[in-house]
Amino acid sequence: MRPIPILTYHQIAQAPASGSPMRSLYVSPSAFALQMQTLSLLGYQGLSMTALMPYLTGEKSGKVVGITFDDGYVNNLDNAADVLKKFNFSSTCYVVSELLGKTNSWDHALGIASAPLMDIFQLKQWLDSGQEIGSHTQHHVDLTTTDTPNSQSEIHNSRIALSQLLNTDVQQFCYPYGRYAPEHVDIVKASGYLAATTTARGKVHNADSVFELRRIPVVRSTSLPQFLLKILTSYEDRYRSA
Repeated sequence: MRPIPILTYHQIAQAPASGSPMRSLYVSPSAFALQMQTLSLLGYQGLSMTALMPYLTGEKSGKVVGITFDDGYVNNLDNAADVLKKFNFSSTCYVVSELLGKTNSWDHALGIASAPLMDIFQLKQWLDSGQEIGSHTQHHVDLTTTDTPNSQSEIHNSRIALSQLLNTDVQQFCYPYGRYAPEHVDIVKASGYLAATTTARGKVHNADSVFELRRIPVVRSTSLPQFLLKILTSYEDRYRSA
């Protein structure tokens, strides 16, 4: 298996004013469209995590890139879904099951601007456009500061709730903040997920666990040359030994 990049996005929107907390997590709609167009021109296929699984396990080979969005912002639907559909790409958006239709309340203490999260109707629109929904727990908790029973609830019950609400089998998980311990990997496996992503940087290599998949961040300051470095070279793999 050639190393596979899985891209991480958060908000697809214009960034707030200079000096605002976590401006890096915004990618402008025009930059996102250019990145997707570039992947397509280079012959890559953008895939959701479930569609990517056969490539991760070595059953298939090809020029593929995983595309993921964390948290479930409305601006993903408004500014990314049509672009993905245009290039016949799929992606996975990890949503917080108890905060659907609300805001990124876990960020408020950091001074990060409030942004609306997709509600059930919008999530169904996302699915109807050919995209996938994954789980990001019930409340976007730091699992490493959560006791085992609550961790089990956050991981397991979010999958059950989303599967029932959306009438689809939610198979993908993402650890909030990228924080987790070995016991959380075991809970994810026992809960019926097929894979889980982290915030550890680097491409996915042959021996990597599908329940601790590395990803490549795309942020506001990622220029097109940097984007190409992340996709086409081993640039991100310098973090694998960190």
